Amino acid sequence: MLKTFQSVARHRNITRCAAELHLSQSAVSDQVQALEADLGAKLFLRSRGGLELTPAGEVLITYAEEILSLSQEARAAVASVAGSAGRGLTIGALETIARSKLPEWLTFFRGRHSDVAIRLKVAGSGDLIQQLDTGGIDVAFCFDQGRVDSRLATRLVVKEPLVLITPVAGRSALQNPTLAELGSASFVATEVGCVYRALFERAFVDAGISSPKPAIEAGSIEAIAKLVGTGAGISLAPRLAVADALRRGELSEMPWPGAAQTASLVMVWRRRRVLPPALKLLLSAPADMFGR
Repeated sequence: MLKTFQSVARHRNITRCAAELHLSQSAVSDQVQALEADLGAKLFLRSRGGLELTPAGEVLITYAEEILSLSQEARAAVASVAGSAGRGLTIGALETIARSKLPEWLTFFRGRHSDVAIRLKVAGSGDLIQQLDTGGIDVAFCFDQGRVDSRLATRLVVKEPLVLITPVAGRSALQNPTLAELGSASFVATEVGCVYRALFERAFVDAGISSPKPAIEAGSIEAIAKLVGTGAGISLAPRLAVADALRRGELSEMPWPGAAQTASLVMVWRRRRVLPPALKLLLSAPADMFGR
């Protein structure tokens, strides 16, 4: 019941919870009602935005997450000691990392550990962290946003340079701009909440100037590259995300004025007393393969 409660709290919706857990909607409702009856408290209230946790629900969700996490950890620890632990590994990654950095590294890893079955999931940063919490993935590859979560462990893999991308020669009014000029330039960026937007804003803050409001917001790095290529503006992005477009000559690259800006590509996993064997192997693999 706690797993169902956690899913309903996350989705704020019975239908989406039922789809995630492969249950009927009536089964989900019955489990929530049974839990409420057992605890003697209402856990959810209906609102225009969906189901909202009551104060009692807010208290329970913290304990539910800890209990479920500890249960998963206990199963993994017992399986490891008993020798029945599987050799499977579920990896989550941002699309740009999955496309550009992971293939060669995972091929190298599989060459050394061919008995480890790998499943790769592609998602946004927020979804990756959520899946770590719920056990949907074992490890995530994403860019560090500076968030501190004591339940998670983080390891730096490589620092990826941030580059200014501009239209090809002749289509951009900016040539070797100063930081002041960049502050008033027309930028194309992802939406607020996206990791690439956070990197964009942090680069300006670190340079000591206000982050400009983007002239255009787009939902993906690929869309941004296309917009920049047509002359809609310039953008700031990790080089790995636009490397293909630069190679094809669809974009030009301009150095960031002042101190070089980088994005920290990290591995993130949930802290456990006993790590699954396959995850141990992955964490011990040489990270310098990412730089090749």
